[in-house]
Amino acid sequence: MRIAVINEVSACPRNGDVVNALNELGHTVLNLGMSDPAQQPSLTYLHTGLMGALALKLKVCDFVVGGCGTGQGFMMSVMQYPGVFCGLVTEPLDAWLFTRINDGNCVSLALNKGYGWAANLNLTMLFKEMFPETKEGGYPPARAESQADSRKRLCAISEGSHRSYEEIIDNLDPALVSTVMAFAPFKAAVEAAEDCELKTKLLAMA
Repeated sequence: MRIAVINEVSACPRNGDVVNALNELGHTVLNLGMSDPAQQPSLTYLHTGLMGALALKLKVCDFVVGGCGTGQGFMMSVMQYPGVFCGLVTEPLDAWLFTRINDGNCVSLALNKGYGWAANLNLTMLFKEMFPETKEGGYPPARAESQADSRKRLCAISEGSHRSYEEIIDNLDPALVSTVMAFAPFKAAVEAAEDCELKTKLLAMA
């Protein structure tokens, strides 16, 4: 699995912990957000929410791990876009349930609030539950079929209640998009994506 890690400025000191915990699982980790507060341009959760959504839409990754100080801001930001199903995950049980019941493609982590002693170990345990070697669906098992049906219906709701990404980009503040595209690791990931109208539009705004 290709997992994109996308941190904004307030959470970037935790970037190493997140990447190290994911690397223990043997997945391909794409570090597309901030890892150092000195990086420019400086990214807020508004930028990283857009980046997470675009990474999924362009198939740069299969899953996005984002977050911010509390996890709330990134979650609200990324969920504004179609095809993104994000959960706020703070402990291993959250991850276990999110994977089996909600089967989303994005999580938001609280990377300052409550981030104390053994927080790096919590991340390791959390990701082991989120990305198990054998994926089981549904909890409790008797609810598995209903939960899978709800997940499919939610995809249809997301598609039907949003504009296309091309329309969204046209209607966003150009400064938001240009800042995202000025961030070198993310721009490189977009450049490596398969050619499409959205990619062309984004690179024209870089």
